Amino acid sequence: MQRVLLDARAAMASPNRTARSAVVTGRLLGIAFLVCFVTGVYSHLLQEPLGWMRFPTRPVQLYQVTQGLHVTAGIAAIPLLLAKLNVVMPALVQTPPVRNALHLLERLSIAVFVAAALIQVVTGLLNTFQWYPWPFPFRQVHNALAYVIIGSLAVHIGTKLRIITRYWRQRDSVDGHGRFVVDRAVGSELPDPGREARPESVSAPRGFVGRLHRWIDGAPSAAGTGPDRAAPDRGTEAVPVRTDGADADRASRPGSGSGSGSGSTRPDDRAAAADGARQRVARRGFIAGVTAATAGVVVLTAGQSSVLAEPFNVFAPRKRHIGQNGLPVNRTARAAGVLATATAADWALTVAGPAVSRTFSRAELVALGQAEARLPISCVEGWSQMASWKGVRMRDLLAAVQSGPDVHVRVTSLERNGSYRVMEMGPEYTADPTTLVALELNGEKLDLEHGFPARIIAPGRPGVLQTKWIERIEVIQ
Repeated sequence: MQRVLLDARAAMASPNRTARSAVVTGRLLGIAFLVCFVTGVYSHLLQEPLGWMRFPTRPVQLYQVTQGLHVTAGIAAIPLLLAKLNVVMPALVQTPPVRNALHLLERLSIAVFVAAALIQVVTGLLNTFQWYPWPFPFRQVHNALAYVIIGSLAVHIGTKLRIITRYWRQRDSVDGHGRFVVDRAVGSELPDPGREARPESVSAPRGFVGRLHRWIDGAPSAAGTGPDRAAPDRGTEAVPVRTDGADADRASRPGSGSGSGSGSTRPDDRAAAADGARQRVARRGFIAGVTAATAGVVVLTAGQSSVLAEPFNVFAPRKRHIGQNGLPVNRTARAAGVLATATAADWALTVAGPAVSRTFSRAELVALGQAEARLPISCVEGWSQMASWKGVRMRDLLAAVQSGPDVHVRVTSLERNGSYRVMEMGPEYTADPTTLVALELNGEKLDLEHGFPARIIAPGRPGVLQTKWIERIEVIQ
């Protein structure tokens, strides 16, 4: 088993799998996860606020921006996570697998982080398509896993801090020839791409393909192996150095001089330069591939939430301006089970104040006077679009039942099932003049799919809280 692990580790040695590559990909992945965490917590608190919380209603596109960033960063994290796993793969087959108790805890924290991160990005991606092939509630598990990821990430950064600081800068990571500098003192578990040769038991491709692989991977050739290419002892910094004519081994070679003339160093310089060039090509090709993959998935999906990327929206589940009233539809009236109740002739909206309760038909709501507001509909799945709404101000409806505007209200939908059929709204929204009981959308009567006969629209709120097909508004505080 030890031989198998050693063979696998040596076979995976590559200029792409170094501590510097791990730091670079980890830095980008950490930024993506941090953006996802901050914006995700904000979205979760909007849906399940603590009693004392108040949220900003300006700018009206705040949630559109934060949730668009959340989903876009989550999608970008997928290729970055795969790249990071590719870089650190040799560390998974190190021998011995566990050196001590502290090392065991470190590897367990990494296992927790990787497992949680994979589940998080996969389930998050499927959520954008509203596909839930699992038995657990997505929102609660997604929120809990976010804290697991950030906690395990903090532990991981703490254990690898010496390596991170050592290889944070490019100029400290390579020598003058472009070869990666191995510093055993910081405890990196990744192999040296220039010195850890492929074992004989692992067959390498031959011919043109073999030469191409060796050139890309920077595998040392016979000319590049020798005493001056030997790996240093653990605990010393393995900086490639030039040897001069005083080197005893080189002095014993046929044709090598005993002085320090240029003839004794030029072959080594050429070999070092060639090795450095191969490593640079491999590193740049890897980074270019990761960059292209990340930019590709972002550009081809961000159009569901960004006007700039809208022309390139190929793979996102929603496209702007497609749907009834020129707006995409997330939950249909059929799925909500309101086809009959929402179109019933006797529909009426009940508004219950502290002391007075009134009912309004749709015609009576129209007669109260219409206000206009330009607000985005921003869904938790990531898509959003600005739209023009027309309806009755919430604070005017509350005044009609002798209630002040700065109150908490509970809004109930005609839906009989669903996590969001009942929604609560704080006073920062009820008092805002742009919070409407909407009756029209984009200059047309509100379509059934968008909440006919009436729905809620408020600034800076997730789409799941912009309740459709409403039947009751009740002052609760």
